[in-house]
Parts: sequence; C-alpha cells; structure tokens
Amino acid sequence: MSAWVDVPPASDFPIENLPFGVVRPRRDNGSGRAAHVVVRIGDHVLELAAAGIAPELTAQPSLNALMAAGRGAEVRLRAAEVLTGAERGDWLHEVADVEVLMPIVVGDYVDFYSSIHHATNLGHIMRPESEPLLPNWRQLPVGYHGRAGTVVVSGTPVVRPSGLIAGADGIGHLMPTHSLDFELEVGFVVGGSRAARIRPDDADQHVFGVVLLNDWSARDIQGFEYQPLGPNLAKSFMTSISPWVVTLDALRPHLVHPPVQDPEPDPYLRARRPWALDMELAVDLNGTPVTATNFATMYWTFAQQLAHTTVNGATTGAGDLFGSGTVSGPTPGERGSMIELTWRGAQPLMLADGSTRAFLDDGDTVTMRGWCGGFDRNAGPRIGFGEVTGTVLPAQT
Repeated sequence: MSAWVDVPPASDFPIENLPFGVVRPRRDNGSGRAAHVVVRIGDHVLELAAAGIAPELTAQPSLNALMAAGRGAEVRLRAAEVLTGAERGDWLHEVADVEVLMPIVVGDYVDFYSSIHHATNLGHIMRPESEPLLPNWRQLPVGYHGRAGTVVVSGTPVVRPSGLIAGADGIGHLMPTHSLDFELEVGFVVGGSRAARIRPDDADQHVFGVVLLNDWSARDIQGFEYQPLGPNLAKSFMTSISPWVVTLDALRPHLVHPPVQDPEPDPYLRARRPWALDMELAVDLNGTPVTATNFATMYWTFAQQLAHTTVNGATTGAGDLFGSGTVSGPTPGERGSMIELTWRGAQPLMLADGSTRAFLDDGDTVTMRGWCGGFDRNAGPRIGFGEVTGTVLPAQT
C-alpha cells in the first residue's frame, strides 16, 4: 500500500503498521476536544472518530471499548483505506501537536519469568552453589500477579522506591533502594470478551496488541522480601509501557517457531502454530547502548502464558496486560537487566561520559526500543514500537 501521508524512510510507523494510541490536543483552541483514539502513521496521527471510523468506539479516552468490541482489525483496515484513498479531510495531526496518553485502562496485570537465559543468569547470581533453574521452571511459565494501578505510559518519571532492606545484622530497615534496575520486556494487551481456559493456538483471538514494557525493579528490596512468596514492593511501584499498541495483525509475518521445549510441556501448554516473535530489542542508558537482543529466544511464548493464566478458570478481559518477563539472550551483550549486565554490581557498566553504573542513579534515563523487519525487500517493512522511556527521580521523603 502507498499512503498519501509523508512517512520518513526510517519510521517505525509505515502504512503496514498503524498502531493504536490515545491522544489529546496540546492546545485546546476552544474546541473542548477530549482524549480520543488514533492510529499513528509516520510522524502523524489520524483521528479515527473525526474521519467517521467507528466513532462510538474511537471517540473514547482509552482503547478499552474498541478492544472489548473485537473490531480492531476492521477499524485498522478502514484507517488504511482513508490513508490511501482520494479523500483527505482535516483528520491528520503531527505527533508534536498532540499529547500522547496512556492507551489503555489496565484491568489485571501478570508478569512472567520466561527467558531461560535470564532465569539461568539470576539463578547463578542468587544461588551460585545450586542448580540455577528450579525444578518447575521448564514445566510451566512462572509468573506473579502485579499491580495494575501503577502501570504508566512512557515518559512518566520513576520515583526511587523505598522498602525494607537487610542490614549487616540481617534485620530489615526502611530506606530507598540502592539497587534500582530496569527489566527489558514485551507486554501483551488482551481484547475481546471475557474468556477462560484459552488454548495456546487461540491466542490471536484474545490478544489485541503488543507494547514495550519496562518492569522497574528494586533488587535489594526484592532480595529481602521475595522468599517464600515472591516479589511485592520491589516490583509494584511502577511498570512503564510504550504508548503505541501494535496489533497482532501487523506482526503476523514475524511470528516464528519458539525454541524446542524439553521436557515437552503438559498438553494444555502445547501449540501447533508458531507463537514466538522475531522482534529486535535494544536499551540505552543516558544515550549509551547497553544491551540488544531478540525476543524469539524466549522459552515460553505469549500464547502459552495466556493459556497458563486461564487454565484454572481465571478470566481475562479487555485491557488486561501480561508481561513477557525480562528478555535476555545467550551472550553477555544480550542481558535484559542491570543485575545481569553488571553481575550484581561486580562488573560495572562504563557509559559514554566515562561514568560507571552498578545499578541506576538518580537522573538516569532508560530508553527501550523494539521493531520487527527492516528496510530491505527480504525483511519486509519495519514494524516498530517507538520507545518506552523513564527518568529516575530521588526518593520522596
């Protein structure tokens, strides 16, 4: 397809992408226009309701109504027809002229632990004398229930959290974390009507789209609190997502077969269709590239995560979010968190300005990017996610 909108050659958002988001005008101009649903193309957004595209669903301050209705593919197709057709109305605005908002109202949030490389690294760091993977890890997608109310949109500042941290005497003392970390993840947004016991091969009937996700973590708080029930305060203070929800339809050409699972999982987790995603991921810290990897290395797929979440009868609904878990590859340059990159501070990172980091300092900015495809004929058009970014602020007193 060829759009009449000028799209820069290196854009994450060609006509083949058209991710959904929510914006409002930066300047009111007396219009009183509220937040509404758009699709992004290049450096512009198309106002869907103004263009007459499902206004009952798109003149809304979140994507939830559109996702619940199951009409995302239809609306995206109609948007493509407008952007490639002859009629051109006053429906297009530059991204710089709008405020990009949180795209969804999060219902439930589950975060997983599904990279075998990340789990092995953490096992070696935390339990150096033991087998790095616990016995159940290869049998189910390990996860925990997160806090939906602290999921925020990219650009929201990250206030350094406080919690109980063990002192030399082994007693927990309330203080700001000294070991603030990022986690490079991919998030999956649920659409459609409420459902339970979803089969892996039916995942595309329930996953509306995909975002980048940073599950900020306080490693010292986590180390004191996580046994025996797992992380709580160390994870619940903030999770950041990118503002553009890339549809599963746009990503279908990049679905591939996942790594072989050994042992073969229980029948409820088995799939015939390819559910791994060939997606490049990269992280900058204060402008210095610190890691890059590919999402296709994940041991457990998002389809299996969705099946596992609902196998006990729990239901999913539009706006639910689940995170992949930290994405780490097999080499040191592909580790998706500071605790791995610095081996818990033993091997500090050197940044471009000559400073070093074991964990994140106040004032640090973490930026994550992701994309599928590329710019040549074989790779297909670049289907990008933009970025998710956050800057660390000092702890509140």
